Amino acid sequence: MDTALPITSLDSKVTFTGVEDPKAHLTAFHTQMMLPEGSDIVYCKMLMSTLAGAALESFVSVPDGHIITFYQFATLFREQYLINRAPPRISYNEFDIKQYQGESLKEFLNRFGIQVVRLKPTDEAMMVHAFTKGMLSGPFSEWLLRYYPKMFSGIRR
Repeated sequence: MDTALPITSLDSKVTFTGVEDPKAHLTAFHTQMMLPEGSDIVYCKMLMSTLAGAALESFVSVPDGHIITFYQFATLFREQYLINRAPPRISYNEFDIKQYQGESLKEFLNRFGIQVVRLKPTDEAMMVHAFTKGMLSGPFSEWLLRYYPKMFSGIRR
């Protein structure tokens, strides 16, 4: 019986050494492994193939039969490396985003927008205020202070 796996290219596969964020690694793993009908055994073996160094050693030593499902393996994996998880982003972190000297307004707007997507803030007025506070002084910042849009989408236009 042929046991070839219908997976995507592994040329640039993700690797986990034990110092990375386990949740981010599992997300990257799921994104890369396009296994529409993979079994738990296949998923577990494929996840094992992404581990390296101490991370691999710690899971190789797990007794046979201890892990039965991929969900169980992923849970154990996340718990094992819980300390490595990235701290949750808090919406006031957007006040830390500042325009660099020499950075164009478009570059700053794009960088700020990426952070906003990551933060998922719910207060539009606070986003506008954070963006305005992070901008370098100039004609656009003066315009924003005068006409102060209520929505971040108003800045993007």
